[in-house]
Amino acid sequence: MTRQIVVLDGDQTGQELLEEALRVLNPHVIRYDVEFIRYDLSLENRRATNNQVVYEAGRAIREHLVALKAATITPEQQGDVGSPNAILREEMDADVILRIGRRIPGVRPIAGVYSPISVVRMARDGAYGAEEGREGEPGSLDEFAFRTERISRRVCRAVAEYAFQHARKTGAKVFGGPKFTVSPVYEGMFKEELDAAAQRYPDVRYEPQLIDATFALLLATTGEPLVIPSLNRDGDLLSDMVLQMFGSIAGSESMVISIGADGELACLMAEAPHGTAPSLQGLNRANPMAMILAAAGMLSHLKEQEAKRASRAIYEATLETVYDGIKTADIGGTASMDEFTNEVIRRVKAKLEVWSALG
Repeated sequence: MTRQIVVLDGDQTGQELLEEALRVLNPHVIRYDVEFIRYDLSLENRRATNNQVVYEAGRAIREHLVALKAATITPEQQGDVGSPNAILREEMDADVILRIGRRIPGVRPIAGVYSPISVVRMARDGAYGAEEGREGEPGSLDEFAFRTERISRRVCRAVAEYAFQHARKTGAKVFGGPKFTVSPVYEGMFKEELDAAAQRYPDVRYEPQLIDATFALLLATTGEPLVIPSLNRDGDLLSDMVLQMFGSIAGSESMVISIGADGELACLMAEAPHGTAPSLQGLNRANPMAMILAAAGMLSHLKEQEAKRASRAIYEATLETVYDGIKTADIGGTASMDEFTNEVIRRVKAKLEVWSALG
């Protein structure tokens, strides 16, 4: 059976790095039969279709279950097509964004952090998409700005459920949470769902903390793997800090996940957590590591054993490549973009061949 994967083309180095990840996903490399269904989400095509291509891509992800997305340009002008991410998340009915900070061989982490830290944040609601307004005389000291935020119990429950599932899978502790003491009604709903999930997963360690304490305590963490569930904006800030604690965002992938009514994964979109880096376009110097890890993360969520084997091979090959000193300039090396990918491909092939020989 051929696994169909939705591929979302993007802009500048985002597209270049996507092509590198697709080279790794070649069926002759990973020994897993995949077919790419491509949608052009470049800024030019989003403008030409007035974002209709984004809606079509979102529906395709629901149909085919998994997608790999390149970084895209978000125009700054009001009235332009904007970012495709919000549309894709709505079309996917996404609940969760997962980002994992992990050590990169040869890259010095900050504050002695050692074990992986996973940030599981809401994919919608909260500060993003809130209704905003102003009252009073513009420019006067009596002018007020306000916004109305909403979160749903459904999303709160999905984030809590996924956080505990992920912690059980990785042997981590669920750590952190919302500032429910200041916001017992709004953020308190999320805390209720986290506490309820802790009852459903008694084997998973649970250490609730207020979000400000979470930030502070992270700087003192070292060897314990953590899963941090968070509100949308809290998680946006938190994930940026966590990835930098490991020295670079290059060693992480980002997963946008929709959770079904049964608590199981409904569909998933994988991407790199970084942007399009226009200054590196066409120079063969951008780091494909995060995009390749995104491909591995996507495969890890599939049920087929061939996909899971390929995922592990890609993860190991990518980190081993860095460990052996073959790395791009942003993390202290001299390798070009395609040289790095070529070495990952060589190692993936070797691993899968050896594993096959060993049965």
